[in-house]
Amino acid sequence: MTSPPLSLAWLIWGLGAALYFIGFYQRVAPAVITSELSQAFSLSAAGLGNLSAFYFYAYVAMQIPTGLLADRYGPRILLTCGAVGTAVGTAVFAMADSTTMANMGRLLIGGSVGVAFVSMLKLAAHWMPARQFALASAAALAVGVFGAVSAGAPLRMLVDAFGWRGVMWVSAAITLGVALAAWWIVRDDPTARGYRSYAAHISTQPDTAPNHLDTRGGVITGLREVWSYRNTVLLFFLSGSMTGMVLTFAGLWGVPFLTTHYSLSQTSAAALCSVMMIAWAVGTLVFSTLSDRIGRRRPLYLAGVAGAMALWAVLIYTRIESTTLLSALIAAIGFCAGCFIISFAFAKESVPAHLSGTASGVANMGVISGPMILQPLVGALLDRSWQGTMGSGGFAGKRVFDFAAYSDAFSVMLLWGALSLLLLAFTRETFCKQRP
Repeated sequence: MTSPPLSLAWLIWGLGAALYFIGFYQRVAPAVITSELSQAFSLSAAGLGNLSAFYFYAYVAMQIPTGLLADRYGPRILLTCGAVGTAVGTAVFAMADSTTMANMGRLLIGGSVGVAFVSMLKLAAHWMPARQFALASAAALAVGVFGAVSAGAPLRMLVDAFGWRGVMWVSAAITLGVALAAWWIVRDDPTARGYRSYAAHISTQPDTAPNHLDTRGGVITGLREVWSYRNTVLLFFLSGSMTGMVLTFAGLWGVPFLTTHYSLSQTSAAALCSVMMIAWAVGTLVFSTLSDRIGRRRPLYLAGVAGAMALWAVLIYTRIESTTLLSALIAAIGFCAGCFIISFAFAKESVPAHLSGTASGVANMGVISGPMILQPLVGALLDRSWQGTMGSGGFAGKRVFDFAAYSDAFSVMLLWGALSLLLLAFTRETFCKQRP
C-alpha cells in the first residue's frame, strides 16, 4: 500500500485550514464594521463589545468537547458540520433585524469554527509524515493571520462597495461551499482512499488524553487533576492578557480609535490593525523558537509581557504625530504580545505527559478568555466616559468617544498585564522538559 500523495494530503488539510481561515476572518470582522453595526442595531459601546464577544463565548465552550468529538466522529464530519454551522450563523447575522438575532448569529459562528484547529491537526497526523506534520502545525497560524488580514482593509473596501449585509451573505455562501467540499473530498484516514495511513507510525500518544477521558466523568476527573498543578492555574489567568490586548484593539476598538483621534480613513485604520496582527504572528514564531533554543519559558514570557505593557502605555496615553511612528508602535505591540504562544508549551510541560493534551486545552481557553472579557469590558468603560457626542455623516448613530475615554478604557489591559507579570513570578520554570 503506497503513501498518499502530498498534493492530496495538503488539499485535505487545506479544507480544514479554509474553515480556520474563515474563523479568524469572522473573529476580526466586527472591527471594520463598527459604524454599520452600531447604526443597524442602535448599539452602545458595551453592546457592540458584547456582540463581538459572543463569538468567543461559544468558541471557548467548544475547546474541551472538540477533541472528544473529533475522536468519536472523525474530522470529516466535524469539519462539515462546523462549516455548515458557520454558514448558517453568518446568514443569521446577515439577516439579523435585532441585537438578539445578531448575537445568536455570532454565537453560532464561534461555536462552529471552534472545531477547525483540532480537525486540521488530526487530518495532518493521518495524512502526512512527521516532518510535514510539523510544517502543517506552523502553517496553521499563518492561515489564521491571513484570515484576520482579509477582515481588515480588504473587507472594508468590500463593505464600502456592497454593504456589510451583502458581504456577509457572500461569506455564508463561500463557507457553505467549504462544507460541501469537505464532505466530498476529506476522508478521516488515507486507507479510505486506498493509501497507507501515517497514523500507524504515531506512537500511542502519551501526551494526549487517554481513553479514560472519553467519558464525561473521565473528562471532569482529568480537568480536576490538571487544575491541581500550580502552573496550570497561573497560566490560565495570565495568558489572556496578551491575546486580549491584540484582539480587543485589532479585532474591535482599534479602527474607531484610529479614525477618531488620528483622522485616518476606515480602510487605513483597518490596515494598521492588520499590521498588528501580522506582527503578532511573527512574534509567536520568534518567541517560540527562542524559548526552545535557550531551554527556558519564563524569561522570554516576562520580557514579552513587560515590553507589550510599556509600548501599550505609550499608545494609549500619548498622541503620536507621525503615522510612520504610530505604525511602528502598533507593530511592536503586536510583536511583543506574541509571547503568549509560550503558554501552550509551558502548560503542556507543567503536568505529567498523559495530561498534557488537557492542559493545552485549558491554556487555550485562558488565551481566548482575554478578548472574550476585554471586548465588552472596554465597551462598558467607554460608555461610562461618554460625553454624549454622536457621529455624523457615515458615522451617524454611532457614539463618539474622546481620547481620555479610550485611555481610561484601554487601561484595563495594563492592569491585566501587571497581574500577568505578578503571576509569572510565581510560575515554576520547566526548562522545556516534560514533567515526569
